[in-house]
Amino acid sequence: QVDLVESGGGLVQPGGSLRLSCAASGDTFSRMGWFRQAPGKERQFVAAMIWTTGTTYYTDSVKGRFTISKDNAKNTVYLQMNNLKPEDTAVYYCAASSSYTWTSTSVRDVRTYNYWGQGTQVTVSS
Repeated sequence: QVDLVESGGGLVQPGGSLRLSCAASGDTFSRMGWFRQAPGKERQFVAAMIWTTGTTYYTDSVKGRFTISKDNAKNTVYLQMNNLKPEDTAVYYCAASSSYTWTSTSVRDVRTYNYWGQGTQVTVSS
């Protein structure tokens, strides 16, 4: 069992920045990811990181604006979000996977993560 606790959401104006944090505890995991879900829409992939190698993956809409990073000592993953847009508004979830096999496709698939945080609201509005 991996417990994930998120923090850092809030209300920000377009063009602003936020940093989300997700602290993990419990069993080991191979990778962590960030997903988001807007009202009436499916949960979508945002970014992921392979824990051992630090390899990162992003969805195209956030490349150059969002950065996923980690602190090994704190077992925490971060999502730095810059130049936020109204379309980034959603509930953001961190996730962890205990599977030690992956591909560049599977890291983007919500079904391959078996642990989830509680979610944190990000609202981008003027």
